[in-house]
Amino acid sequence: MNQFLKFEDIQPYNDVEINSALRRITANPIFTNVINYLFPDRPNEEVTSEVNAITSAIEFQLTFMYPAIKSILKQTSSGLSCSGFDNISPDKAYIFIANHRDILLDSAIVQILMVDHGYETSEITFGSNLMTSDFIIDVCKVNKMFEVVREGSKKEMLFNSKKLSYYLRYKITQENTSIWIAQQKGRTKDGNDKTEPGLLKMLNMSNNGEFVENFSELNIVPVTISYEYEPCDIFKAIEKYSCLEGTYTKKPDEDIHSLVSGITQYKGKIHVALGKPINEELQNIKDGNNNDKINEISSIIDKQIYKDYKLWKTNYIAYDLLNNDNKFINFYSPEEKEDFEKYILNHIKNIDADKKTLEKTFLNIYANPVINSTAD
Repeated sequence: MNQFLKFEDIQPYNDVEINSALRRITANPIFTNVINYLFPDRPNEEVTSEVNAITSAIEFQLTFMYPAIKSILKQTSSGLSCSGFDNISPDKAYIFIANHRDILLDSAIVQILMVDHGYETSEITFGSNLMTSDFIIDVCKVNKMFEVVREGSKKEMLFNSKKLSYYLRYKITQENTSIWIAQQKGRTKDGNDKTEPGLLKMLNMSNNGEFVENFSELNIVPVTISYEYEPCDIFKAIEKYSCLEGTYTKKPDEDIHSLVSGITQYKGKIHVALGKPINEELQNIKDGNNNDKINEISSIIDKQIYKDYKLWKTNYIAYDLLNNDNKFINFYSPEEKEDFEKYILNHIKNIDADKKTLEKTFLNIYANPVINSTAD
């Protein structure tokens, strides 16, 4: 058997494993805190009993995760909209290559929309750097998440990349199971959504045929999520600011803190757009070396994401503030501009930093989608 076709260590739990994992989850004291936040009007014992009776991943998603994400959105957003679901077919599997703004919610929101539109949910990538405890591993793997290994020597990383490539292709072509994967490693910290060529090179590692056919059979669909208020915006601004000033060292528990903050922070309006599969555009890729072709595919995905990004008043205000301009004044009121300026001030006022530089870094998070949407 091909060594790259052994997926037991990275794949989600199968249905035989689900119930035991869920019982471990509900026995952990953390679970009580989680359900108190998600379902404040339901008795803990009722939710626990319901979860303990689940025997499949899709049942867990429909019974627990679907209402959980709906609860989060009800508490922390002012509305969810979507577009583009008519671009995909329920009888096909796709690789959804998505911009990445929040650790958990980006993919989770796509899943509830898949359910709402009558599609099967997808499997989801989850970085090994986030799998910091048995509890988190269980929660991820019962929720159709598979591990992307982030650490190791060059030899180990090459092996793991090839395994991941074969896993994704196997899921799409053999099991007809869709995949959600971020366009870059980690969340964008400056609002500038960009597909890493390394992601596409990884997908090409399992290529046993011609270049365009290799990518066509994966049915790549660009996916764009747009938040009116960026999850963890101040933490992202601080990280970018620190990099400008020198280096940034991530704290041991920072990823988990960001995960929780992304869930609980107010996000305003949210829009998810599914683009069209890029297969038709792949047929027009010019002859050249693989690196040139990879860069062209990256550009195709990026242009679709920039086009589909839903620009909110916060984006337009940030652009005008950053450029000391009134170019987009018709998209917001003076009161809304004043409110957003107060929002920024409240976030940066207690940070030990050069306030002008930090403010500019903060504004870039919101202004860059406007810049990208108007670029040629």
